[in-house]
Amino acid sequence: MADVLHHGGRPREQARAAHSGSFPRVPRHLAVILDGNRRWADRHHCPAVDAYRVGASRVHALMTWCEQAGIPFVTVWALSQDNLYRNPGTVAEILRAVVEGVRGMAAEGRWRIRVIGDLERLPSDQVRVLREVEERTCGLPGTTLNVAIAYSGRWDLVDAVRALTLLRHDGPPRSRSVIEHQLAQHLSTAGQPEVDLLIRSSGEQRLSGFMPWQTAEAELYFTGTLWPDFGEADFALALHAYAARDRRHGR
Repeated sequence: MADVLHHGGRPREQARAAHSGSFPRVPRHLAVILDGNRRWADRHHCPAVDAYRVGASRVHALMTWCEQAGIPFVTVWALSQDNLYRNPGTVAEILRAVVEGVRGMAAEGRWRIRVIGDLERLPSDQVRVLREVEERTCGLPGTTLNVAIAYSGRWDLVDAVRALTLLRHDGPPRSRSVIEHQLAQHLSTAGQPEVDLLIRSSGEQRLSGFMPWQTAEAELYFTGTLWPDFGEADFALALHAYAARDRRHGR
């Protein structure tokens, strides 16, 4: 059962104390649900696409902080499958902003970028750009960034089961552990460690179906900060809270 860490508003002194730049223990795999973009746009009386552009710059900053902290794998949920059912014009603008943000990060040549999600739901020209980003960055030695676009945890599991079923020709395996191992090898994050810490911004306290398999033993950290406002002090608070947990995994 995942443990929950919560942080709402914080005193200025606590934020300064957390912003130390060094952490006694860091996750191997950090996942972030980038929530609160539309509320940020409402507060700033601007279109939602502007919030997503600001949010993309926050992802760039996040990757820099993770790189400095020594976190090797990062996953960000940029757009869910449910998000695609919003106003078509708004969705098209947001998709362009997200894809441009991904391409901009790839241009720096610092991080391996993978795109996970049901890309068949996206326009073909944007899929082509995203695949080019993956090819261009696949050999880089830096932190791996998974960008979840048109992603759903249920889709991920169903897709893995479908792949596993199609590939098996010698009958079902007898061992439950073998089944779990084989299923994990067909998830979108195959070959990567499971999520150790999941951060959700904006104050919502649920996973909304994000990576149910990969987050089974993750620490959960909820902050009231809207994603476009998420700063290095917020990041430091989350990592210090994570380091303070006693991760016994039920043992």
